[in-house]
Amino acid sequence: MQESFAYALTQEGNEIADKGSHEAVVWSVLPVKGQGSPVSIKDLKSKVGDETAKIGQGRAFKNGWIGKEGDGLVKLKESIDDTTRTELTEIRASGTLAAGEKAIAELRKRKLVQQKKLLWFSAQKGANFSTSLDKLETDLTVEMLQSGAWKTAKFKKYNFDAEGIPPNGGALHPLLKVREEFRNIFMEMGFAEMPTSQFVESGFWCFDTLFVPQQHPARDLQDTFYVSDPAESLPPPADYYEKVQKVHTVGGYGSIGYRAPWSDADSRKLLLRTHTTASSSNLLWRLANRKGGFKPVKMFSIDRVFRNEATDATHLAEFHQVEGVVADYGISLADLIGFMQTFFKKMGIHNLRFKPAYNPYTEPSLEIFAFHPMLNKWVEIGNSGMFRPEMLAPMGLPEGVQVLGWGLSLERPTMIRYGINNIRTLVGHKVSIESVEKSAAVRF
Repeated sequence: MQESFAYALTQEGNEIADKGSHEAVVWSVLPVKGQGSPVSIKDLKSKVGDETAKIGQGRAFKNGWIGKEGDGLVKLKESIDDTTRTELTEIRASGTLAAGEKAIAELRKRKLVQQKKLLWFSAQKGANFSTSLDKLETDLTVEMLQSGAWKTAKFKKYNFDAEGIPPNGGALHPLLKVREEFRNIFMEMGFAEMPTSQFVESGFWCFDTLFVPQQHPARDLQDTFYVSDPAESLPPPADYYEKVQKVHTVGGYGSIGYRAPWSDADSRKLLLRTHTTASSSNLLWRLANRKGGFKPVKMFSIDRVFRNEATDATHLAEFHQVEGVVADYGISLADLIGFMQTFFKKMGIHNLRFKPAYNPYTEPSLEIFAFHPMLNKWVEIGNSGMFRPEMLAPMGLPEGVQVLGWGLSLERPTMIRYGINNIRTLVGHKVSIESVEKSAAVRF
């Protein structure tokens, strides 16, 4: 392969080579000085056009070809040499100019000439030259081996430097990415993960053990999904059941209870758990009664819960709850707020607000709000509080043990992190597979 450079005329350059330069055209329509009436600028434009009059005037004046006489223009020379046209004609014929690069540069500056790169290839017959086209084999087949055709077949060479087709591998959903980050944050803070794989719970573990009254609206069909078959659970531990029933109906441990009717049937009803705190309650009871006695713990869980509620931009009937529980001697609300601030700071959420709230099983209780930049408003992202004595004492926990807990959804922090303003585009049939594949890794 050889390369060379040549010059070619632009469209304007070709027109000048055919008709003459702008300055020559202007000169040609003017009378010789003293032999006719001078041509006004207006008349000149009508004769040669606006563009030629504008460009040609200046260059003709510069060359000394024309001059002013009154309000018009006249020729100062009776004959001229149109060098521009001559040079362009030479370039069109030979691709170069004898006058040299300086003259070419002037023409390129006027956009009359452009440089072109020329590539020259030479070809000759190779060892495998043929006038017919042979199809090269790409695969060694069983039939070739059986017939012996592989011995004379011509195979296409493998290009080991070629890039392969990108594999269509799986991609983690944004929720799973955020979930893994949450788990890492909990682990960094010294928490252990508790088992929460039991989606179906009884009313006893989901509500009664948490000191939620049996008349509470959250236990209505409008808010909770109840299981029809089987409809009832196995009986809970008898001694613990009696203590929970007693604290509800007549009180105890400094409380007067709810003084409301108690239904064994409501306690035995099976339901889709409305929060993972049902598992936390079961685990706390086991910790209080394990061999060797109670020992302080920090536990967390991230799992699915179900609530029978209307869907909107920030609510679904099925979502994931992130829960943390700390059980120790002498901890207080200040420790709870400290845990919250540290936890959310590691997530990259610094703009928090805490609002007093009511929960049947925590006192005091706090709602946690974070500012959502896409929605441009404060969004509730969690709930927290100190577990009540009416919940902890029947379990058998030692005196002086306090338990603090908090819960938040996995979906809302994910929405804040990825700038999503509608939860239905994060979870459900409207989720774009492409957005899942392209979603960035989370680093709080």
